[in-house]
Amino acid sequence: MQFHTELTPGKLPEPLRLTDRIVTIGSCFADVMGRQLADHKLTVLANPFGTVFNPVSISKLLTLAVDGGEPDEALYVERNGIWFHYDFHSSCWGHSRQALQTQLTGLLDTTRQALLRADWLVVTLGTAMVYRHTETGRVVANCHKMPSELFEKYLYAHEHLRDELQQLIRKLRRTNPGLRVLLTVSPVRHTRDTLPVNQVSKSMLRVICHELTVWENAVQYFPAYEIMVDDLRDYRFYEADLIHPNAQAQEYIFEKFVQSAFDTELRTFVTEWDSIRKSLAHRPLHGPTKAHQAFLQQLLTKLERLQDRIDVTDELARVRSGLTDYKNVYV
Repeated sequence: MQFHTELTPGKLPEPLRLTDRIVTIGSCFADVMGRQLADHKLTVLANPFGTVFNPVSISKLLTLAVDGGEPDEALYVERNGIWFHYDFHSSCWGHSRQALQTQLTGLLDTTRQALLRADWLVVTLGTAMVYRHTETGRVVANCHKMPSELFEKYLYAHEHLRDELQQLIRKLRRTNPGLRVLLTVSPVRHTRDTLPVNQVSKSMLRVICHELTVWENAVQYFPAYEIMVDDLRDYRFYEADLIHPNAQAQEYIFEKFVQSAFDTELRTFVTEWDSIRKSLAHRPLHGPTKAHQAFLQQLLTKLERLQDRIDVTDELARVRSGLTDYKNVYV
């Protein structure tokens, strides 16, 4: 008897390869995906501007980056001696406006260079709700705990969100014709908007993703949201806040992503690398024994075989350091 409906996403028409370069941007699920891809040795620039939930801000930041623009001068804000910018997450801050401006300009340039070389842009849309800074009339990515009366909160119009993203995709493709875009809707629940409005918001984002995959040949969709709410569909797969998917859910969704999005060589590599990661995490119970030395030597051989395909500099250094520790004890 089957107790849940398993969702098995179809294969992407053009799969990801081990040599592909990837940029992720969007909600905190973009951080999760970026970290998982990097942990499996893909070349990733993960969420360079910090968490960005709404499509308007995502579009603005990526357009700024690809155009070589500067952060909006009207949107710097100081709170308790620390400077922030309304277009960026609170993880981007400075002790002075100039220091923050230098940091943000560097992030935009880094992102521009990554987008020019990228094979994939993975965009995770979090919400269709936006905050508009009433003094400037700008939609902002983060309110930075400033008084609520400074902002107007509302559900952005579906067609405007779609047009923003479509214009962004076309601009990016003109700049980098080889770029492919993978859209996802974040499975993180925006309960502060109320559950009914959260559902309206997610529905709008899902419709937009569908329309863009129909209208734009280079755009694909991965159903992370559907896997969370229809396949897993249980509170045991959430963190204690009942909002964010827990580690088990994240791993399950990533396994689905591997099967859907990776080519055969990359799927084989992921299996091989998972075994190596477990070996790297192993800690001997009895210190640098001869058995552990043999274990490290085998691991070193496996890593050396991979160094022509991926960067294993840090891993090689760790294993060689372990072998050195053994020699120091027994020589």
